[in-house]
Amino acid sequence: MNSFVLKNATLPDGTVADILVTDSKIEAIGTGLTAEESIDCSGLRALPGFVDLHTHLREPGYEQSETVLSGTQSAALGGFTAVHAMANTQPVADNAGVVEQVRALGERAGYAEVFPIGAVTVGLEGKQLSEIGAMANSAAQVKVFSDDGKCVSDALVMRRALEYVKSFGGVIAQHAQEPRLTEGAQMNEGAVSARLGLTGWPAVAEESIIARDVLLAEHVGARLHICHLSTAGSVEIVRSAKARGIQVTAEVTPHHLLLTEDLAETYDAVYKVNPPLRTNADVQALREALIDGTIDIVATDHAPHPIESKDCEWSAAAFGMVGLETAASVAQLVLIESKKSNWSRLAEVLSHAPARIAQDQHQGESIAVGSSANITLIDAKAVRKIVAKTASKSVNNPYADLELPGRVVHTIYKGRFTVRDGKLAGAN
Repeated sequence: MNSFVLKNATLPDGTVADILVTDSKIEAIGTGLTAEESIDCSGLRALPGFVDLHTHLREPGYEQSETVLSGTQSAALGGFTAVHAMANTQPVADNAGVVEQVRALGERAGYAEVFPIGAVTVGLEGKQLSEIGAMANSAAQVKVFSDDGKCVSDALVMRRALEYVKSFGGVIAQHAQEPRLTEGAQMNEGAVSARLGLTGWPAVAEESIIARDVLLAEHVGARLHICHLSTAGSVEIVRSAKARGIQVTAEVTPHHLLLTEDLAETYDAVYKVNPPLRTNADVQALREALIDGTIDIVATDHAPHPIESKDCEWSAAAFGMVGLETAASVAQLVLIESKKSNWSRLAEVLSHAPARIAQDQHQGESIAVGSSANITLIDAKAVRKIVAKTASKSVNNPYADLELPGRVVHTIYKGRFTVRDGKLAGAN
């Protein structure tokens, strides 16, 4: 029997208590608790293990960028105990065999639970629905489906997908990008793109798809999740849809909460991402929407790439950034350091809500007696200078050299330390 006590940890509501963990469960919460091992957590915030609804682990097929092992090690260092792996692998995760392989790779690695996301369409081509039912009924029990990286732009295909997942309570996670409006697009459309001579990516390319899809979700009565919301206009569409009772949820990435289109003026392709970095006004709108609940969750869209795909001219570079190890710091900056929200809200957007949207079993549970021992402990008073190299195999890190608040000290997954004193621990 594995037993230890986290002494004097600060819970999300501010209460200081001991947390007794036995095997994979929280056995007791109180004062004066004892166990085989005692870990001093004075001054540390104890939060439910983080859940990322949007991660690119690249395996199978693109192991030069990331593997399930390296990606989940990076996730653990960021405080995550679960990640959802997007389907744009090679082969594409559009059938039961691939999603079961990804699930098994996560179990073998042991650093975080890996929930595969199934493709909506065969080969992400947007034409024919994938084996949605087979993936849902497989050992991987897929509940979330997405063609992320590409938009399900055909309205009839999107309608059929929403109807299909409704039958078993699944959700479609849409990458909102009207392809005809973004042909050759390189960055946000506006004054900066005009000055730099780069083809612009208009906000309406995102907003028009979201507007269409919330209407389809309303018509069908199905659940819709919007990936990486990036504009003020998108916020207003989602806010209106929620007010009308439409079953829509939305995520925002850490980089869209912090970085702006002005960084494109460096021509450093580390800042090239899909959807693109937007204006400061968009950033402020996204922050307020996360605080007021219009945006439900923070999701990383962790997108690793080999160095040659980023160390090149802007137009030839791949879209994407890594972000698992800095997500909690950005959330703390927006929610806590701003003094506009609290730690309970941070736990909601990084743990409870993503697990609820994806219907994850044993993830996103409150720190309570009988809950699974998935716990992240943060030194909230720490300020750290971010280095480019993380546990990820890729170094396309847009946060390098920035100073951000908070540091993950311990990550506990199923009652075992995956990170201890800020360093990776043995997993299995």
